[in-house]
Amino acid sequence: MTNTISPLMLVFLMCMTGFAGFVDSAAGGGGLISLPAYLFAGLPPHYTYGTNKFSAACGTTFATVNFFRSGAMNIKVGLLAAVGSFAGSALGSHVVLLLSDEALQAMMFVILPIAAVLILWRRKLPDENRDDGTMNAKKAALALAIGLGIGLYDGIFGPGTGTFAIIAFTTLMGFDLRTAGGNAKVLNLASNYAGLATYLASGLVVFSVGIPCAISGIVGNLLGSHFALKNGAKFIRPMMLVVLVLLLGKLASDAVL
Repeated sequence: MTNTISPLMLVFLMCMTGFAGFVDSAAGGGGLISLPAYLFAGLPPHYTYGTNKFSAACGTTFATVNFFRSGAMNIKVGLLAAVGSFAGSALGSHVVLLLSDEALQAMMFVILPIAAVLILWRRKLPDENRDDGTMNAKKAALALAIGLGIGLYDGIFGPGTGTFAIIAFTTLMGFDLRTAGGNAKVLNLASNYAGLATYLASGLVVFSVGIPCAISGIVGNLLGSHFALKNGAKFIRPMMLVVLVLLLGKLASDAVL
């Protein structure tokens, strides 16, 4: 594939990936902004997946460090979820390589309304920390299962991954939104790098586009994670509603097209 992205379109992509990083670092769902932007810029679906995974992985790395430094994560739970997520995402990314561009677009049309319903259903998440701080076999298995399931989803589809992780950590494991966000960052980081390894091996990352977008994504992630850590639920809840609106908007545009 040759790079046909104009300088003006590259600036547009950098703005969109920067905004995607801002939203994703707080509430997940950055792919709902960046994936359509890459497609709009003219990248074929498989190159869109690969290049988006590269820029997303770079940004998520910096957001994860921010959450870690602030102590806004349960490290044991996050690492266990990351192990499951890495395996799930690696498997999902290999599945993507077997699918046609048309199949990928059709699957996105099916999964988006399901994602929208799930996020709308759980948009008012509790923000008290109900976790007692202990670790047992049941919690370990649950953390691994959350990571595996969400990692598989991220490897095949992507949009809303961080949001679903936050929902899982709050509703199933009793974490407050701030800590759930930190756990979700570790999970998402592992998932991103597992998928990225697959796409790199297949030559599906357009570096001339991905590197500038990664830089803007890093800036967005740093800003978003700062606001999320400083304001907690007051900032995270509205961002989750933004993700919901983006999901519904993408669904409506797909229906029209």
